[in-house]
Amino acid sequence: MITTSEDVAKHAGVSRATVSQILNGRGQRFAEATRDRVNQAALELGYEPSSAGRTLARGSSDFVIALIPHTTFGATLQDFFSRMTDELAAHGLTLVLRLATPSTASLGRVISSMKPAAVFSLTRFTDEERALIGDRGVTGLDPSSTNFFDYNHAIGLLQGRTLIAHGHRRLAFAHLADARQDPFGADRENGLREACREAGLPEPESVGLDVTPDDADRALDELGGTGFAVACYNDDVATALLSAATRRGWRVPEDLALIGMDHTTLGRLTLPPLTTVDYDLEIAAEAAIHGILAITGHADTARAPERQASLRVVPGGSI
Repeated sequence: MITTSEDVAKHAGVSRATVSQILNGRGQRFAEATRDRVNQAALELGYEPSSAGRTLARGSSDFVIALIPHTTFGATLQDFFSRMTDELAAHGLTLVLRLATPSTASLGRVISSMKPAAVFSLTRFTDEERALIGDRGVTGLDPSSTNFFDYNHAIGLLQGRTLIAHGHRRLAFAHLADARQDPFGADRENGLREACREAGLPEPESVGLDVTPDDADRALDELGGTGFAVACYNDDVATALLSAATRRGWRVPEDLALIGMDHTTLGRLTLPPLTTVDYDLEIAAEAAIHGILAITGHADTARAPERQASLRVVPGGSI
């Protein structure tokens, strides 16, 4: 038998209107004891408020839309969003993943139909996205509105400083260049450029490659020979370049040094193992989750992160 709001009202000794107000997030005018009694009654009876009813009452739903850039979607991002899905669900929110597209028309339709509590993005909103989200009266959260989860410049800076500390003086950045977007590469390359400026070194070279043998060979040709230390967009790009160098008989790191990003299982299986950059995914996820809970009115039930996720170099044999 399905539990109704009337059942909760009888169990808590209040009116249905009171139950509706409290369970739909508008119970501030009621005494704390009344709110506790209603929430406890709903818990004991296993009552789930109507999603449509909550949307009507509040003007927004329990959905949080996460815009996913059309880029590599490996285990790191999967773990990030898996954690976020579970944590938001514990606060009554449902995370909906949506691939970002160049046009905002489809995003507008999704927002209109779902009336989300918030829209979240790992990358900066475009001007069109920001205008659309604002016009629809929805709160947006991206790296420009918080410093919790935009680590890309710091990643490139750390890669560069690490290569320079190992004595390398000719640096380059290797972008991922396939059918997907490269939303993080520009900031990472800028971080590498800052490291070169700090050390008084020439501007780094820049190449792009798909993770294929032919593209990796072409990227090495563009560098013009041995002697470079390459900060790579991720471990997949570093592995492709490592394979191409091996086919040419180049020694790694003597002829070509490589540092990756993401600390993937594949990177630990190469010969030599990749030196790479890793970060505490759990802390990064906590920070993003808290940001979402704060803008959706759940901050009082969420613990604020105590520290930012730190980047660390994972030693290998490639630099």
